[in-house]
Amino acid sequence: MKRFATLFVPLLFAVSAHAEEVSVAVAANFTAPMQKIAAEFEKDTGHKAQLAFGATGKFYAQIANGAPFEVLLAADDETPARLEREQLAAPGTRFTYAIGRLVLWSARDGYVDGRGELLKKADFKHLAVANPKTAPYGAAAVEALQKLGLLETVQPRFVQGENIAQTYQFVATGNAELGFVALSQVQKDGKLTAGSGWVVPASLHAPIRQDALTLARGRHNPAAGALLAYLKGDKARSIIKSFGYEL
Repeated sequence: MKRFATLFVPLLFAVSAHAEEVSVAVAANFTAPMQKIAAEFEKDTGHKAQLAFGATGKFYAQIANGAPFEVLLAADDETPARLEREQLAAPGTRFTYAIGRLVLWSARDGYVDGRGELLKKADFKHLAVANPKTAPYGAAAVEALQKLGLLETVQPRFVQGENIAQTYQFVATGNAELGFVALSQVQKDGKLTAGSGWVVPASLHAPIRQDALTLARGRHNPAAGALLAYLKGDKARSIIKSFGYEL
């Protein structure tokens, strides 16, 4: 028994010695699923993901200016492609980890109908929308309103969030009666967690393809590659789908 213990302790040390930390920039819409995935990732691999959440456009500016992120989980596919072109990312690591869905949501039960007809009535004072210049979900919301022929009517009622997390807060706190947010922020296991909403048909805007990749600073960190591999696995994919994303 003593001999077994002597052998087992060095083995444990060897495993923990290979555990690494990885700094990850995560699109704000992916906050809840990524927190869950990171916990499972650490449990299953020993690696720890240090997470920062925000707008993809702002992350691009920070990375271009030398921010020490090693992995990016973007809210679009254009930013990761740009980082590749500018040689700020490890080649061949980019892939689509999720396709986001947009929802018109209110914290009030029964306020938003199942077809979004409330937008046509325009009897609300405030409509929260993420900054379309830096937040892909904001760009998708503007595109959808254009296709519906409602942009000019409702634009004066816009309350603009810096990112999709702030946009959600405007609606959740009642500062805006309704707003366009990510379905992942208000859905769990196929049901709205609160309030009322209309899932915007995917035909009304370009697909919100969310790409991940290893950044240049992370190319030699084994935890970076391990995290991207984990995102492709069944456990992570199941979590991603439970928050309303498509794969």
